[in-house]
Amino acid sequence: MIRLNMTPVILYMVLHLLQTAWSGPAIPRVVWEYGEVSLVKFSETGVSNYSTLLLNEDRGVLYIGAQEAIFAVKMTDISNKTSEVYWKVTERKQKACAAKGKSRETECLNYIRILHEFNNESLYVCGTYAFQPTCDYLSIKNFTLQGRQEEGKGKCPFDPAQRYTSVMVDGELYSGTVYNFLGSETVILRSHLRTEYAIPWLNEPSFVYSDVIRESESSLDGGDDKVYFFFTEVSVEYEFNSELLVPRVARVCKGDLGGSRILQKRWTSFLKAKLICTLPESNFVFNVIQDVFILKTPNWKETVFYGVFTSQWSNLEVSAVCAFNMSKVEDVFSKGKYMQSATFEYSHVKWVRYNGQVPTPRPGSCINNEARTLNVNNSLMLPDKTLQFVKDHPLMADPVKPIGNRPTLVKKNANYIQIVVDRVRALDKKLYDVMFVGTDKGLLHKATNYGNEMHIIEELQIFPDSEPVLTLLLSKGDKKNLYAGSHSGVVQVPVAFCEKYRTCMDCILARDPYCAWNPQNKICTWITKEDTHESNLVQSLNGTAAACRAEDVESASTEEYKVKPEGFQELKCLPMSRLAKVTWKLNNKALSENSKYRVVQNNLLFSVTEEDSGTYDCWTVETVKGRQYEQLVKRYSLIVEGPTKVLTTSPTAPFTKMEGNSATTQTSTDKERRSPHTVTSQIQTGVFTSTVSYTSTPTFTISTSLISRVDAEGVSEPSTAERNDGVLLTLFVVIMLLFLMLVSYNCYMKYLPSPCLKLRMYIVSDGKKPEFDSDVSEELVKQQAVKMNSDNKGSEQIAAGDRGYETESDCGNGKIPNTEKPQELKQIEENHSIGSIDIEKDADIPDIKFIDEEAQSLC
Repeated sequence: MIRLNMTPVILYMVLHLLQTAWSGPAIPRVVWEYGEVSLVKFSETGVSNYSTLLLNEDRGVLYIGAQEAIFAVKMTDISNKTSEVYWKVTERKQKACAAKGKSRETECLNYIRILHEFNNESLYVCGTYAFQPTCDYLSIKNFTLQGRQEEGKGKCPFDPAQRYTSVMVDGELYSGTVYNFLGSETVILRSHLRTEYAIPWLNEPSFVYSDVIRESESSLDGGDDKVYFFFTEVSVEYEFNSELLVPRVARVCKGDLGGSRILQKRWTSFLKAKLICTLPESNFVFNVIQDVFILKTPNWKETVFYGVFTSQWSNLEVSAVCAFNMSKVEDVFSKGKYMQSATFEYSHVKWVRYNGQVPTPRPGSCINNEARTLNVNNSLMLPDKTLQFVKDHPLMADPVKPIGNRPTLVKKNANYIQIVVDRVRALDKKLYDVMFVGTDKGLLHKATNYGNEMHIIEELQIFPDSEPVLTLLLSKGDKKNLYAGSHSGVVQVPVAFCEKYRTCMDCILARDPYCAWNPQNKICTWITKEDTHESNLVQSLNGTAAACRAEDVESASTEEYKVKPEGFQELKCLPMSRLAKVTWKLNNKALSENSKYRVVQNNLLFSVTEEDSGTYDCWTVETVKGRQYEQLVKRYSLIVEGPTKVLTTSPTAPFTKMEGNSATTQTSTDKERRSPHTVTSQIQTGVFTSTVSYTSTPTFTISTSLISRVDAEGVSEPSTAERNDGVLLTLFVVIMLLFLMLVSYNCYMKYLPSPCLKLRMYIVSDGKKPEFDSDVSEELVKQQAVKMNSDNKGSEQIAAGDRGYETESDCGNGKIPNTEKPQELKQIEENHSIGSIDIEKDADIPDIKFIDEEAQSLC
């Protein structure tokens, strides 16, 4: 067993992410925002959670399971609903569910989770049914529930948020889900046959997928069909500071009947193994499996399954797709070593590789010709030694490694959660696996792998509110479609948007196996289109666009502007590819870097002068496998009208700005580059036309905010050092402001030293310098006080610090005594502006008492 320490593992993962950022993960070549492409949608008012889909291509119907409803729509147009049935929870069941602490509005409903074809006449349907899983049969003919309600425990989850999986094989349902209300017990179940309730078998699994592999059809050893389950569970073979998750693949045999004495009503063929999906250069492990798609072939040994993997740590947004050969999985189960538990002194149970003798027939294997020669014709006849071994050793020691020992696709800043794969035969007669991967933000990535080169063909926003893609389904006809379910509805998406590529260069450099260029019609078309012969099409998946003719490369439209000088002009350039860099040319000469021209988000901005007339071209340069391809995107003919003769030649000093939308710089401007909204809305440009030129007299205004914005964006992104200098400068300004505020406060509260108080007095008195020193003034006060004390003999003396308030005579007549200070002392204060003399602190001043004779007379 391996013991891991959490801290170095996390640090290692962070270092790996930095390495991934430098290496530059795959970036979509084309991005389609929501609404830019035509999609067909289906949803019903008051219904949500369209998470269960079933496609019957023979009938041309797509069945949709949602919250308390089941719909049937046409697969060619899902907006055309043909049938519907609602399956609501009774009031009594809802009250019972709410009494158990569940939400009546969100949880105590019936969420359809299982939807399978039972036979040609009915569907098998299961729902959560207010935390009391229930199953029924749905008649296909009249689309009504038959009312044959069965208990769904072990078939369907209790909680709509729980992960689950199920597959119907020859009329029997195989399921992986929780078995009780609390969700503490999980099972892989078929009818009355289930897994053992033990941690070595299943340890808090999260099921994602299951399917059957028909191995018996081409098996040479008389093997049985097998059902595979994919899930993530808490590891038992590793010691970790926290629960370490591990992706697994498990399998059971279709003909398994359980054991006779040991493992009665339990699987005798249950085995599981670890799936490996790592980056070999860094050993970074993707340890959570999110979804699986099995790409089946006539020969099961050539079957490949694709898995979507993420990291256990949710703050690391890195996803990977790994492909596995099914034959390698079978080799691990049929030939690999087993793991066994062992107890060591002063330690817990650990799992180690078992190197002892394995019983015969081999534990966990299906009944085959070898077993039949030993008179074992079914699992009920297996010897107890074999059954006890498989009960104690369900985990294989050997892992299942991916094809090429590395991921097929790695994507940073994306959480992949759904996947389907289509195998396409391109014009070069080779087969290519095209992956369609859904994210938790409602994005759909279409990607493939060309010779270990990760290539994301396009990214499509299929849901408006960034909802997670709950399920993905792929049709298998000539005109293939994807069906994606979410919380708000279902979307029908074509597998390719060939018609969106308007030029030969864009069509070829897309490297889409579905698309090819038709040079006769000058359109990008599907390779499976019936009225098109393959010999008339051009396709190059290795990125060679030499077949594109010059007239196709420079076929951009021309727009003419007639403007007045002393204005501000914006020329827009909207390249389709995010992998291309943009360059601008004036009269076939590249514009060089100069303060006159600025390129912001690929658009050219400059202040118009009488010398700026000419032809402005926007070119894109895209690099594919070391070869560069240049394409004209937009051409502008600019005519500057003024009182003097218009110059049509290029400026004397060639100016340039070359800024592209390369993968390393472009981030969130993809929608703007194809949107009619300009980058700087303060700019007012001249009226233009594409074919006929005419004169206009527009008004050009340049706002200060625009100039500052352009200057702020600059020609290129600031370097790391420049950004750091800016941060330090900001920090310095903030500290200085805080220091000045502190000094001002202390000055106001008179907490400063004597020199500072002198400065404050000087400032407060409007810059007038006092005529005496404060020490001299204080001495005058002392002398005056002594004089007054001698003139009032017989009176009670008070302390020098006493102001007289504590010893004022109490006037019985209710009159307020005059508290005015002696005239001589007032004169001193007025003449010398004494504002901060504290005579209480001078110990040399004799005790005196100010007595106002007039106040005494009032009493």
